[in-house]
Amino acid sequence: MTAGNSTSHLSGPEALWRPDPAGFAATRLTRFQTWAAQHHGAPAPDPDDPVASYAAVHRWSTRELSSFWGAFAEWSGIRFTTPYETVLADSAMPGATWFPGATLNYAEHALRTAEDPAHADQPAILHVDESHRPTHVTWAELRSRVASLADALRGLGVRPGDRVSGYLPNIPEAAVALLATAAVGGVWTSCAPDFGARSVLDRFQQVEPVVLFTVDGYRYGGKEHDRRETVAELRADLPTLRAVVHVPLLGTPAPEGALEWADLTSGDAEPRFEQVPFDHPLWVLYSSGTTGLPKAIVQSQGGILIEHLKQLTLHNDIGPGDRFFWYTSTGWMMWNLLVSGLLTGATVVTYDGSPGFPDTSAQWRVVESTGTTVYGTSAAYVMACRKAGLHPGRDFDLAQVKCVATTGSPLPPDGFRWIHDEVSEDMWIASVSGGTDVCSCFAGAAPTLPVYTGELQAPSLATDLQAWDPHGKPLTDEVGELVVTQPMPSMPVRFWNDPDGSRYHDSYFDMYPGVWRHGDWITLTSRNTVVIHGRSDSTLNRQGVRMGSADIYEAVERLPEIRESLVIGLETPGGGYWMPLFVHLAEGAVLDDALRDRVQQTIRHSLSPRHVPDEIIEIPAVPHTLTGKRLEVPVKRLLQGTAMEKAVNPGSVDNAELLRFYEELARDRA
Repeated sequence: MTAGNSTSHLSGPEALWRPDPAGFAATRLTRFQTWAAQHHGAPAPDPDDPVASYAAVHRWSTRELSSFWGAFAEWSGIRFTTPYETVLADSAMPGATWFPGATLNYAEHALRTAEDPAHADQPAILHVDESHRPTHVTWAELRSRVASLADALRGLGVRPGDRVSGYLPNIPEAAVALLATAAVGGVWTSCAPDFGARSVLDRFQQVEPVVLFTVDGYRYGGKEHDRRETVAELRADLPTLRAVVHVPLLGTPAPEGALEWADLTSGDAEPRFEQVPFDHPLWVLYSSGTTGLPKAIVQSQGGILIEHLKQLTLHNDIGPGDRFFWYTSTGWMMWNLLVSGLLTGATVVTYDGSPGFPDTSAQWRVVESTGTTVYGTSAAYVMACRKAGLHPGRDFDLAQVKCVATTGSPLPPDGFRWIHDEVSEDMWIASVSGGTDVCSCFAGAAPTLPVYTGELQAPSLATDLQAWDPHGKPLTDEVGELVVTQPMPSMPVRFWNDPDGSRYHDSYFDMYPGVWRHGDWITLTSRNTVVIHGRSDSTLNRQGVRMGSADIYEAVERLPEIRESLVIGLETPGGGYWMPLFVHLAEGAVLDDALRDRVQQTIRHSLSPRHVPDEIIEIPAVPHTLTGKRLEVPVKRLLQGTAMEKAVNPGSVDNAELLRFYEELARDRA
């Protein structure tokens, strides 16, 4: 189908893609809805009107929150070793109480498939590095390694609630370490090895780990990166460590006092899974920490288990026979979601390497070589492929792929069209949006719904997503704050080192008491689709009109001369407003008057005259967080004259030197 105009709400836009009606009944979403209608009073699915059918089940899932989650727990076969007393004992946010009385174990569910002899020798994990030759870990091997490592952790004195940390890339060993930690009731936390020592310590020192898994280095961009000095620093500055485990990715022997990975994972142990309360901590994730210490976000074994099963089975339609690949690192929540693919019985594809080595096609090469069926990546990678003029559908065998999903930032309309035109016209494009804070999606994929250019398909089930104005009034077809008005099981049980809960409360519940405010601008359309406009804490507000930065990036970065951009809006003394656009140019491009004029005209025609920046300024590169998000808020603070040490935590930035430019610009303007 051809792309339609997703901004017209008069006659309604034309869908870019629609699922085959013949497949409606086979989706896991429909199968669950049919079963829930028979057993739990859910509305029955309607194959003749999939849009109304989804809207009805979504309405039921938010109005009957306890019925939905109780039904889903039963349908998905969650093993409660001791039964729960009620589904939702207290719905207040923060502090909702889910499934009190229940005990379970996340790792036990992740390894369920290994119990089936028919699957024991099938791949649980397919791993690819920059050699692009896949290797595999079978379900039986995964079960054995997790059992052996869990036994070793117990032998090291690791008890439920103890923290276990990983300084590891996206390799099978990282998944094994997470699952072994969960099996003993420990609390996992990880950073990618491209993080420097200060960034890692800012995170790990908060949670005081007793075990540290490390690599000697990693390969990226065709080069080996030795991390032994950084590991030595971590060992010296983490006084709570009882043991360090060495994973010899580059082939070096274990440093003095460290244990060898192979010795801990080759034992002959039967799996033992500590049965823990539903709200027992599973892992600690971290916010980007751009303006201070990263928030140490604690999520629970039960909350993550049930939320990830919902997300992956009902929304992404993943199950046995699927191969699930998301390009990620262990420092990003998408890695945790990727490992949760094991919960569904799917094969998880891990890739450790550069997205651009040996060329920009690297990820498509992984998709082809592994037979990936559900492929996730960043919006930035899709746009880089588009700029590079790639033709993945022509150059690679992608016949197995049923879904291309994106997150990290809003996928611009041109990204949707590029996937449709250059990957496959019959491709389910799932742009999704959520957050580290819930380690899941607020809105995104739905296998039974059409895809509209530039829009997320729908709010997620049991997610009471709304767009609110500053007074707490719900908006439709207008830009508002992204809020969630009822609890989700994967919301943090707490922040680490936040004894009175004040930091947790102030992070989400300060603006609207008792309602989760996420910090994104969204439009919830009258068709129940969702448009993300960027972060609301870096809002552009011109002449009283609020604008999302993502809209400007989408327009500007269509131009071949612009590699990436950064827009900031600043209130100035005397009631003025200054909105500069910083541009990182493509190789060979020059920011002359002609290009400045083209940028201005593009924004004027694509958006509005209000969006046209006051100045266009060339920069050597756009600064990002370590997980690839543009540093809008710290740059705004620097331009307002805030001192560097107060405006930004340099350990959270990919290249802190890039920020000097804005510090000097603020000085010059003053």
